[in-house]
Amino acid sequence: MTAEHTAADTEKDARIAANRRRYEELKAAGDHAPASLPGPTPRGLPLPHGPLTREIIPAGWYHTLKLKAGEALRLALMDAPAAVSLICWNAHETTERLNYADTLKIQWTARLQKGRVLFSDMGRVMLSLIEDTSGAHDALMGGSTAASNRTRYGARADVERLRNTRDNFILAAGKLGLDRRDIPPAITFFAPVGTDETGGLVWGADNRQAGDFVDLRAEMDLLVALSNCPHPLDPRPDYGAGAVEAIRFRATPPDLDDLCRNATPEAARGFENLAR
Repeated sequence: MTAEHTAADTEKDARIAANRRRYEELKAAGDHAPASLPGPTPRGLPLPHGPLTREIIPAGWYHTLKLKAGEALRLALMDAPAAVSLICWNAHETTERLNYADTLKIQWTARLQKGRVLFSDMGRVMLSLIEDTSGAHDALMGGSTAASNRTRYGARADVERLRNTRDNFILAAGKLGLDRRDIPPAITFFAPVGTDETGGLVWGADNRQAGDFVDLRAEMDLLVALSNCPHPLDPRPDYGAGAVEAIRFRATPPDLDDLCRNATPEAARGFENLAR
């Protein structure tokens, strides 16, 4: 390593250390310690109420639906691991949409699990994560594109015909009366993405299995788009993925002790913003 590289590395390390100190100072300035979050939901937990609708999303395909406030959506892996990307909009004002950057910043974590909420770009809670069997989800990278498919599966003769999440969302937005400029970055469930010591994105321990699910409670009326395509970081050499079931059901109404509403002061403010 040359002296020039050594100096550059030293400067980079100092900058990272300064940013870390600043982050810890900001975090300590407020009461950001979350309520104790529970462990994973047991697989096989039945729905609290019967399904309103059920839809099977095959590998590579997408689905759109409307969720009313108080309804919930269960995304369930059926026969094999899969990754399900999600975006959503306020059904009555579609300029308000999912914002995964704020979802992470406001809650001081990149880990989505039971007890967390998903924020809009207006600082309001759109969805609450009320059940979750895995805690392994990606709110950092997003879904696949035609370019990422070429990078990942370029040796295949049919690579240009492989479906991807970006194009799926363009089609989904059209069905909902929207277009590509309305599409926000996605959160992808069942994708164990983390970071390494350099800040790079990595695929973590893959413990996904049939029977895993997440339950998302709608806190406002929503338009939702889902895409079931392999994640760009998934190391499996084949494109295939399992089918996913999307089940819409009536959620149990939250009480005053609702975990998602009280896990952090930031989440509580998000619900206050929603109430206003």
